[in-house]
Amino acid sequence: MAKIPPGVGPRFPQVVVLFGATGDLARRKLLPGLYHLASAGFIPGYRIVGVSLDAVDVDGFRRIARQSLDEFGSRKVTDADWDTFAQRLDYVPLAAGAPALREAVARAEAGFDGECRRLHYLSVPPSAALPAVRLLGEAGLVERSRIVMEKPFGTDLASAVKLNHKLHEVFAEEQIFRIDHFLGKEPAQNILAFRFANGLFEPIWNRNFIDHVQIDVPETLGLGKRSGFYEQTGAYRDMVVTHLFQILAFMAMEPPTALEPAPISEEKNKVFRCMLPIQPENVVRGQYNGYRDEPGVDAESETETFIALKCYIDNWRWAGVPFFLRTGKRLAEGQRIISIAFREPPKSMFPPNSGVGAQGPDHLTFDLADASKMSLSFYGKRPGPGMRLDKLSLQFAMHDTGLIGEVLEAYERLILDAMRGDRTLFTTAEGIERLWQVSTHLLEAPPPVRLYAPGSWGPKSIHQLIAPHAWRLPFERAWRAPNTLGS
Repeated sequence: MAKIPPGVGPRFPQVVVLFGATGDLARRKLLPGLYHLASAGFIPGYRIVGVSLDAVDVDGFRRIARQSLDEFGSRKVTDADWDTFAQRLDYVPLAAGAPALREAVARAEAGFDGECRRLHYLSVPPSAALPAVRLLGEAGLVERSRIVMEKPFGTDLASAVKLNHKLHEVFAEEQIFRIDHFLGKEPAQNILAFRFANGLFEPIWNRNFIDHVQIDVPETLGLGKRSGFYEQTGAYRDMVVTHLFQILAFMAMEPPTALEPAPISEEKNKVFRCMLPIQPENVVRGQYNGYRDEPGVDAESETETFIALKCYIDNWRWAGVPFFLRTGKRLAEGQRIISIAFREPPKSMFPPNSGVGAQGPDHLTFDLADASKMSLSFYGKRPGPGMRLDKLSLQFAMHDTGLIGEVLEAYERLILDAMRGDRTLFTTAEGIERLWQVSTHLLEAPPPVRLYAPGSWGPKSIHQLIAPHAWRLPFERAWRAPNTLGS
């Protein structure tokens, strides 16, 4: 195994208090992620205290954890590593209350020789978040602690302000880590490297050279067992405020003064402050046929399972450049892309039948899926006599580097950052409240939902929203298969 570079992991051993330890997210992502961080040596020492409503004992929790690793883990589980991991698992039923939780954490900390830190991960529904916070306060587990909060962070401005106020009664803002797993993905972070480490692109990253931007996250999946939750939130609250706007900030922010949490958070918040309010006339809401037949869904539900919108950032760099965002359930493909369309030349010297301009503007495209790909399209001459132009592309995939095996999954990276106290990839109270503020007009007067067929690209009116431009998805040309260097 490669040596872990110094400074990557936390300085102190960690006691992880995992609320919702037997739930879906914990089983799919958090327990496998913690196992990998521990077995790979990223954490100098650790204990994990599971907390949930299930009345199981420690051995029962260990069986759940082992099943989670076998079913959802992407890495091989060795007997030696599992034995070490299992011995560091403890469990407290939620019904046991604050004294039992305090005792379990004290037991865990007694296993360390020196100083340690606590990481409280709230993998619970929004309604259970504040009770969990109060329980931690009652148990006296606030000092030396950081707390990770799952979305959504409120449902509008008033609820977000209230939630933050209640959180701040127990934890200081610098202790709170509001998680967005999109920003934990390697390709999302690569946006920062691409923009600010290359003199080729940063000079043209503005309204003078960029015509429009698309952030497109369609999903093929339906609701599964989340219909009750989804009925109360919808696609905008579930995806746009907590994910797509965060990606937009990475793409649009000014260069930070340093690659450190405070400067990056400040530049992201500047983007949010400059966002114009979302206007209902610039929004298309959709609902797939059959949604109202899902269990737990109102027969006359107006909850959107699809949203597409146009928004603007009113600052010197981006004035007048439209940003188009789209996401939804039961769509034709599952993709996560940012596509930047560059302005076309003001005048062409090529004859009308040359092909120039026939396939749209040049695009820089980031694929934010785990494969981590980028593509730059441009016009080039077709070999042979005459002047015929075709659309060509330069493409890169992380697979090509041979380092794909070293990529941490999103939750692994974010858990590690929270242990280190690195807030770079997390959302601040100011940022989330501002996003709810710009959303107020839309939430108060949403346009009606339009039906769309499952397996389509959403309601037909999305084409009117983006006209005279066109959506980049579906791609006219598929991504090229990466080479086998990293296989």
